Amino acid sequence: MFFASDNSGPVHPQIMQRLMDANTGYAMPYGNDPIMEEVRDSIRTAFEAPDAAVYLVSTGTAANSLALACYCQPWQTIFCSRVAHIEEDESNAPEFYTSAAKLTLIDTDNKMSPDALRAAIGRRPNGNVHIAQPGPVSITQITERGAVYSLDEVRALTAVAQEYGLPVHLDGARFANAIAKLGCTPAEMTWKSGVDVVSFGGTKNGCMAVEAVIFFNPEKAWEFEKRRKRGAHLFSKHRYLSAQMAGYMQDDLWLTMAQSANDNARHLAEGLRAAGAEMMHSPDANMVFARLPRASHQKLHAAGAKYYLSEGDLDTGPADEMLGARLVCDWSIRKEQIDQFLNHL
Repeated sequence: MFFASDNSGPVHPQIMQRLMDANTGYAMPYGNDPIMEEVRDSIRTAFEAPDAAVYLVSTGTAANSLALACYCQPWQTIFCSRVAHIEEDESNAPEFYTSAAKLTLIDTDNKMSPDALRAAIGRRPNGNVHIAQPGPVSITQITERGAVYSLDEVRALTAVAQEYGLPVHLDGARFANAIAKLGCTPAEMTWKSGVDVVSFGGTKNGCMAVEAVIFFNPEKAWEFEKRRKRGAHLFSKHRYLSAQMAGYMQDDLWLTMAQSANDNARHLAEGLRAAGAEMMHSPDANMVFARLPRASHQKLHAAGAKYYLSEGDLDTGPADEMLGARLVCDWSIRKEQIDQFLNHL
């Protein structure tokens, strides 16, 4: 009954096997291993981008921050939602790696709207030396509230960025879950929709610790390499990153696991609704935000369930007070575990 985070689940056996297979003999370091060639080919094929520059790092924070740094000067600002992943969950890493560029936060409790983005950019016109200059737009897909931007919604945001000549970064820590929900191709959700660079997440979806950064404009490749080295994220024994991503891409495992996680969350959401829970946000993919009485949360935690409250305190207050919670499903959780949780509820 573990719903705390999709970071908490196990590594998929296929990925672990690729790691074990890579752990023999010698291989050239720093991304020059032969497995990395397989990774580049598989990602370029999946994204229909034969000229894309593909790099691996071990954390999503590094992927997002280094990618944004390639598109953002220190005197610029990054436009993102107030609940963007780079705002809520990555401390000051984006500011650090961009040499102190600002984040301009667009008010929303979930998805960013084109009108709000246009207004925010309009308040920071180019050429005023007293303010931060407009820089890249960052979209979190899926959002930190579990919502998936449709292709039309992504295109509407990138169209605003293009009006002002601004690049677009897609934070895809849960990229696979969004693809599984939309039933589209990676190309359709990225470069065909106006995205310049994407962080393609693996860690939350069955990998041990690997994220890909994909530049659809390969002119940024050398800058990223320099920033990755300077930022201490160039692995020496890189083959162990490569092996994870190779296993992830093999036979579309990345998509299969994401679909399983989404299906698990759908089953959980249906059970919560049947038990009288209030849905706080639409459970589009693998995250469910729901309100339950404090007494129900206490019962579930006493039974061993693991998840985070997003509102209120578990132990203090009226038993019938409704408290919000975030519950996340990964690829590995079994329906029996979800049903056990719902039976306790």
